[in-house]
Amino acid sequence: MPNAHRSLRFKHSQQPRRTYADHAHTERSRSSAIPRVRNERDSQRRELAASTLLDAAAKKLVPYHGNPDLEEAILTQWQELFRTGLLAWGYNLSNPNPPFFHLTDVGRRALANATRDPSNPDGYMRHLDARAKIGAVARSYLVESLDCYAAGLFKASAVMVGAAAEAVILDVRLFVQTKYEELGRSDLPSDLNSWKIRTVTSALTRIFNNGIDRKKNAALRERYEAYWSGFATQIRTTRNEAGHPTTIEPVTPDAVHASLLIFPELAGLAWALCEWIADGMS
Repeated sequence: MPNAHRSLRFKHSQQPRRTYADHAHTERSRSSAIPRVRNERDSQRRELAASTLLDAAAKKLVPYHGNPDLEEAILTQWQELFRTGLLAWGYNLSNPNPPFFHLTDVGRRALANATRDPSNPDGYMRHLDARAKIGAVARSYLVESLDCYAAGLFKASAVMVGAAAEAVILDVRLFVQTKYEELGRSDLPSDLNSWKIRTVTSALTRIFNNGIDRKKNAALRERYEAYWSGFATQIRTTRNEAGHPTTIEPVTPDAVHASLLIFPELAGLAWALCEWIADGMS
C-alpha cells in the first residue's frame, strides 16, 4: 500500500510569480493545516497551495500505513470547501490558477466562529445541544436548513430555519397548555389555539409579561425582554421574505446566516421559559 503522505501530495514544482506587492508582505508560513487568517487581509495573507494543506492533513489524520477510504473522505471535504465558497482557486491576478488558493470572505466569516458556524453543521449542532433541548420536529427542519445553507441554497435554508423556530414556539405553547391543565385553570387564552404563529407568539408574550416576576426571576425576565421578540421576529421575517418573495433576491446569504446564528439563542431562551413554566408558573 502506498505511503499515505505521498499519495495525498500534489507535486507542483512551480512557485508563485512574485509581484512588487508580494515583497511588501510579511514572511508567510505554509506549516499550518488550517491557516489562521484574520480580517486584516493585507498583513495576514499567505501563499497557499493545495499540496501544503493536504500534506498537513495527511500527517495529522491519516495513519502512516495509509487508509484509502479516509484519504478519499479528506479529498471529498477538500472539494466541498471550494463548492461551498469557503475557498477559491488562485493567489492573485498573477497566479490565478491551481495549485494556489485563497480564503474567501465567506471563509473568513466562517473561521470567525469556526466551531459553531452554520457552514460546520456538526459543530453547530453540538453548540446548540449544549445550550438547549429542542423537539424532533424542530431538529429535523434545522438539520435540513443547515444542509441547504452548506449547499448554497439560501432561500430554502431561510424557510427551513423559520419552520424550526416556529416548531420551538409551538413546543413552548404545549408546555403552557399542559401547565394550565395541571393547575386546573380555565383561563387559557383562546389565542393560543390559533393556527397563526404570530397570534400564538403574541398570546405567549402576554402570559410571560404578566407571569415572569421581575424580582423573583430577574435573570430570566431580563433575558426574555432582551431577546424574545427580536429572535422570533427576525427569523420569521427572513422566512416570510423567502417563502413569499416580491423580488428576485428576497433574502441575502447574510440574513440567513444571521437567522441560523441566533437560533441557538432562541432555543436556549425557549428552554429556559419551559423550565420556568414547569417549575415556577402558577
